[in-house]
Amino acid sequence: MPSARTTRTRRLAVALATCLTASLSLLAPAVAAPPPVASGAAGAPLGEVMFVGNNWDGTADVIAARGDFHRIGRMNVIPDKEERLREIYLNPVKLAFFLGVRSGPGEGHDQFVDDMYATPDGTAMVVSRPSFADVVSLDLRTGRVNWRFPVAGYRSDHMAVSPDGTRVAVSASTANTVHVLDIATGRQLGSFKTGDKPHENVFTSDGRLWNMSIGEVTTALDAPWLDWTKGDRKITVVDATTFETVRVIDMRSRLDAFGRDDLSDAVRPLVFTPDEKKLYFQVSFLNGFLEYDIESDRVTRLKSLPGSPATDPDRTTWVNDSRHHGLSISPDGRKLCVAGTMDDYATVVDRETLKQGPLVPTSKPYWATVSGDGRACVVSESGADRVSAIDFATGERVATVDVGDHPQRVRLARIPADWTPPAAG
Repeated sequence: MPSARTTRTRRLAVALATCLTASLSLLAPAVAAPPPVASGAAGAPLGEVMFVGNNWDGTADVIAARGDFHRIGRMNVIPDKEERLREIYLNPVKLAFFLGVRSGPGEGHDQFVDDMYATPDGTAMVVSRPSFADVVSLDLRTGRVNWRFPVAGYRSDHMAVSPDGTRVAVSASTANTVHVLDIATGRQLGSFKTGDKPHENVFTSDGRLWNMSIGEVTTALDAPWLDWTKGDRKITVVDATTFETVRVIDMRSRLDAFGRDDLSDAVRPLVFTPDEKKLYFQVSFLNGFLEYDIESDRVTRLKSLPGSPATDPDRTTWVNDSRHHGLSISPDGRKLCVAGTMDDYATVVDRETLKQGPLVPTSKPYWATVSGDGRACVVSESGADRVSAIDFATGERVATVDVGDHPQRVRLARIPADWTPPAAG
């Protein structure tokens, strides 16, 4: 017969095994269940908003995507600031580039947010942070970092999200590389090489990803005859699945053939027509934009826009070689909206006739996008810390909302309709 001590030991072992089995059965569904996608967190309905990245603040404002565009709340996109700065200060090379971003493209300020998108389920904001050379996913409810991806080199820049919302591409500007990440996990799916200083990224419906490299924009070698010193600038088009290069477009030869060898070939913001047969693009130092026919591979038209008499003619004073920086197109493809950055206006242009509408006074507008209902062009006024909406039909301003310090990128997003900003702390 077993002793009383042995019996107690067996009973204890059975009890522990039972508890462990029950615990594992409770945990298993949570591990195996896929994350919600269609309905948002916990089945919450999603609502359409706009993210506004306040570059020098390190914040992102969430505003209504239509109507009065009122501000809903604000996210801190650098909750890990102290940790990141500690890493930078302990690494002399990182510190040198960090200070270089501040004195160069940051105009004396740190660049804490460049671009932002929401995850498909609306639970997180994915942000590129130039001064920290990374991309992070932030929980929209708690404000905490879900994942972090350090880019190659020492600065991250513009991003783009795939049509299905599951992948995000980010330019690593000092490494001449574009990374493509799983937007939910931050895992790299692939990467590809570009020209010097990759900038804007655009996914197209034919399964391709376009990247525009802009070269060196912080040097003082801005005279037209010194344009060759700006580096290897080109459009790199890759297969968005394999990341193999399918086409390279050097606008230098296309601009020369068009009779404008005086123009820079650094392609800045661009937009495609709805059928993706033409694209419209801005280049460094130009107050206006160009039209490019993709099939015939030709620059076909140029629209020169008015320059302000108050604009300093010294090109070295223009922000990062930008004269005009920001371009959007109405959903029907009939109107273009242009941010006249150094000339302090925004205007709507008829795409067929290239006739511009009223020059709407704005303070250093630096980006242009389209409202949720497609009726308005939304521009960030980086010089006035506000966002303005301009009606595509009339060309007139219809709303203005104050945001944080130095707004730049503005992106549409879908997040829980009942969202409120995380508590500070």
